[in-house]
Amino acid sequence: MQQRGFLLILSGPSGAGKNTVLDAVRKRCPDLVYSVSATTRPCRPLEKDGRDYFFLTKDEFQQRVEAGEFLEWAEFCGHCYGTPLIHIRESLDKGQVVVMDIDIQGARQVKKKMPEAVFVFLLPPTMAELEKRLRGRSSDSDEAIRRRLNTALAELKAGIEYDYAIRNDQLERAAAKLQAIIIAERCRVRRSEYSELLEEIVGEQGVISEDDEPATY
Repeated sequence: MQQRGFLLILSGPSGAGKNTVLDAVRKRCPDLVYSVSATTRPCRPLEKDGRDYFFLTKDEFQQRVEAGEFLEWAEFCGHCYGTPLIHIRESLDKGQVVVMDIDIQGARQVKKKMPEAVFVFLLPPTMAELEKRLRGRSSDSDEAIRRRLNTALAELKAGIEYDYAIRNDQLERAAAKLQAIIIAERCRVRRSEYSELLEEIVGEQGVISEDDEPATY
């Protein structure tokens, strides 16, 4: 029995550890796949079209925007980025869990078009730890770090819009919680082809007449 796949949106401030948590979960959930975005920025060395990004010209990108082919899109640092709907749907039809690592604005776009998606927000252990991570991984000025922290604070307040929240204070614990969310969402009746499952379990011996009343709890 083929289960339906679903779209999982993961958001969180820069430095919250989204990629690290996702890498840990992918080892436990083999049907977890990353969404491949389209972009107008130039292809970098070692990058491959269709694997890292779908590289498009600005005209091609705009044509796809006008045709409604993106689940969400945005412009960043002079380049456009978007999520092609067709590839999301193909993966969902295969029963895969498709993960999108996007910001708050992108998540809001997705919620309008696919409200059935699962929205997970990843929080840092503390703001002090977040600042430590940001300073440790970049050469940004103090002013740039302050801007990032202010942005992070605004994002944390918007996390209330999500279905689930995970505090990444310990990697294994955070990964286990995300895995538990995926397992729980897999078991939702609306995703599990429940009628087919019931037929497999009950078989011919479990035919229920219309006069029988369902059990109450």
